[in-house]
Amino acid sequence: MFEVAALENHPFLSDSQSQEAGRELQSMLVELVDLSLLGKELHWCVVGPHFRPLHLMLDELVDEWRELADRVAERAVAIGIWPDGQARAIVAQSKLEPMNAGPINGELVVEALAGRLEAIVIASRRRMEQLGHDLPSQDILIEILRALEKQLWMVRAQAV
Repeated sequence: MFEVAALENHPFLSDSQSQEAGRELQSMLVELVDLSLLGKELHWCVVGPHFRPLHLMLDELVDEWRELADRVAERAVAIGIWPDGQARAIVAQSKLEPMNAGPINGELVVEALAGRLEAIVIASRRRMEQLGHDLPSQDILIEILRALEKQLWMVRAQAV
């Protein structure tokens, strides 16, 4: 699944360290891409009295998740790992619970999104600890964790 690239600028990580970091970065990439796809689905299908603010918020979140995914993928390449963000990889590797297609009430959007964000935050904290040997990759995950925890707070605030 992971292939160490023959880059002239390969960092000073052993192949096993690159592979380990690559697994963690790939998992993070999968979650962010899946989250962005879920966010667009919710954006299209939200209904109810809170439609407009949720519709707009979801677009902002999707944009941010896509930017974070790009940072993760670029870090993977920088350490000699080729990321896989294709649909088949996302489907095969994602642990996020899928949503049913169709209209979804705004309150359920908030609940579903908060639950998934919380699961990713927990997984991200575990991943961050796994990357102690690769501080630049760990730093990327810290940045992502900071963004996701802020988003979780803002999403949960919608439920009050």
